Amino acid sequence: MLNVRERRSEKVDYIDSQLVFSQLDATDSTDVISQLADALYQHGNVNADFKQAVLDREKVYPTGLPSGEICVAVPHTDVKYVKKPAIVFASLKKAVDFANMADKSQKVSVRFVAMLAMKEPHSQVTLLQNLMQLFQNQDYLAKLIKIDDSEKLYEELKD
Repeated sequence: MLNVRERRSEKVDYIDSQLVFSQLDATDSTDVISQLADALYQHGNVNADFKQAVLDREKVYPTGLPSGEICVAVPHTDVKYVKKPAIVFASLKKAVDFANMADKSQKVSVRFVAMLAMKEPHSQVTLLQNLMQLFQNQDYLAKLIKIDDSEKLYEELKD
């Protein structure tokens, strides 16, 4: 099993300070996905169809991960919508319900989101697996959701 430092380093290539949001204010999972997809689009990472593709995929294959007391979501979609790979990270001001990836009839109260925009299918799967392992670390998640400044959150994530 990889240690936290090794898993963190995998995402450094895809992280940008303009795509990290601390205490994002969102009303529901659709709002979270929309805000993060809009940020990727405005940053030039994805095409105009990316947001709807993520929303559509989330209905069929939800990404809420019941990782413990602090839950996460990892919304993503097909690589064909991506121009330049990136990950958008956001801690949420208040918990937002996402459907559980294991059972979409159940809700997961999410406080941290990592939206993936990968260009290669294999890299998306590998990165997703590594992020899932990382998000099992409740102490690390607790630290992330307490950070109230986007630049500080960026610094923590890229370390």
